[in-house]
Amino acid sequence: MSKVDVVSQYIAMFPRDTQSRLNAIRSIIIDHAPDAIESISYGMPVYKLNKKPLIYFAGYQNHIGIYATPNGHEEFTKEFSKYKQGKGSVQFPHDQPLPVDLIKKVVQFRVQAIIGG
Repeated sequence: MSKVDVVSQYIAMFPRDTQSRLNAIRSIIIDHAPDAIESISYGMPVYKLNKKPLIYFAGYQNHIGIYATPNGHEEFTKEFSKYKQGKGSVQFPHDQPLPVDLIKKVVQFRVQAIIGG
């Protein structure tokens, strides 16, 4: 993929079904963290709150990855256990429904971790 600097351009590079899933995540973040600043970092969308990373997400051929570091993954160990994970990431496969409620909880947790912490 080429380097992009706007999240909408990033999302537009994917097939329509993937775009829909990426836009759903974007909407969740915007709805639950309206003060977060949206940008691209490490080649993927990132949202920052109080200049701290809130959450990253990225599209891939077979899944969407979210990165809720540093503490989002520790907090949701049980919920994430049914998904493939990497260091600081969780993968939501395209052939499964997007866990919208779980993503909302992760974003809300990260907002509280930044604002309250």
